[in-house]
Amino acid sequence: MTWVPFLTVGLGLLLALLFAGVPVFVGFLALNILGVVVLMGPAGFGLFTNSLFETATSPTLATVALFVLMGEILFRSGTVDVLFDSIDRLVGNLKGRLYVVVISLSTVFGALSGSAVAVAAMLGRSLLPMMQSRGYDAKLSAGTVLAGASLAPIIPPSLLAIIVGSLADVSIAGLLVAGLIPGLVLAGLTLGYVMLRMGPQPAEEPGSTSQPDRSRVHAALRMTPFLLVIFSVMGLIMLGIATPSESAATGVAGAVLVAALFRRLTWKMLSEAIGSAVAISAVILVIVCSAKLFSQLLSFTGATRGLVSLTADLGLGPDLTFLVMMLIPFVLCMFIDQIAFMLLAIPIYQPIVKAMDYDPVWFWTLFLINLTIGSLTPPFGYTLFALKGANRDLTIAQIFGAAWPVVTIFLIGMALLWAMPGLVTFLPEALK
Repeated sequence: MTWVPFLTVGLGLLLALLFAGVPVFVGFLALNILGVVVLMGPAGFGLFTNSLFETATSPTLATVALFVLMGEILFRSGTVDVLFDSIDRLVGNLKGRLYVVVISLSTVFGALSGSAVAVAAMLGRSLLPMMQSRGYDAKLSAGTVLAGASLAPIIPPSLLAIIVGSLADVSIAGLLVAGLIPGLVLAGLTLGYVMLRMGPQPAEEPGSTSQPDRSRVHAALRMTPFLLVIFSVMGLIMLGIATPSESAATGVAGAVLVAALFRRLTWKMLSEAIGSAVAISAVILVIVCSAKLFSQLLSFTGATRGLVSLTADLGLGPDLTFLVMMLIPFVLCMFIDQIAFMLLAIPIYQPIVKAMDYDPVWFWTLFLINLTIGSLTPPFGYTLFALKGANRDLTIAQIFGAAWPVVTIFLIGMALLWAMPGLVTFLPEALK
């Protein structure tokens, strides 16, 4: 069997399973088992078990589990309510202040949680009803929440960045740090769009009276523990003091201390956070193991070499090749799960990235942002449905209408990062 039929049939089967509603990790596992049986027979299960063991014992997956646990503790303990109150007080009395609060809060949440779905659900339950009750534009409010939530997978610590780094064989520390400036750029572009788009707002909104200086100082002091958690994660990596796994462990310790400091630490909360983190990490473990084995099967069939040769024969050049490689996920992620596409694409894209001599940190950071756009794109973006589930007052048409301007903002951000690669590579190179 040549690599073309294998790749075509394999991808077709996987897409059919995903469209049939089969969970991503089950579909990948089934595809790999079938591939081993067809290509190698029973003897191939030795490769299967060795691949599973090698991947499952990787320190990278410990990093994922610890970051998941950190986020679970912070959100289940309710300490993020303190963070919301502090940022709300610090923003003060501004025109359209809740738009600014959403973007500011989301930027900080991005440094505490790598899940866009979780942040969208939380903001949809807390801030969005408040915006609706004060007469804010429904679409612009929903768009601001979607944009803010989508910063979470980009601003470190990002679970997707860790998975991409482990599968693409790229420095995880470099990939984590690389998302910081792009995340702030996207936050700035969103804020600029909101300010231009914002209609007339009440001169003085309910709850938006100017805060006395003493109240703002108190709010800043209450934020300090969260800033220490962020420093214990990213600061230690950037200073070269800790590896990603070690910084994730300090992040968990910091989250426990924050919960204890605000008297939100209970055995019930902690046990629920650990149970949820274990369940999420187990699914990620199966997915990453299956993706690694899929990459090995591609190499076994000659697909890896064949794809590189095919790319070279097309003669598109680095810029046009990059455009095609980014256009494919943008279109396909409108219809399939972006995590599934990521696991399919990385083994295929990796040899092409090397052949085209792209900077790996730069390419995979833009790839990650592109996947994040996929979760925003109608009709099947996960973040869209998370927001709808959290806020029943919004119609799906309003959410879809709010999503497209955000997609445009993120595409503009990607174009800027493509034209100015130093925005992505500056911090990772400074770590070397």
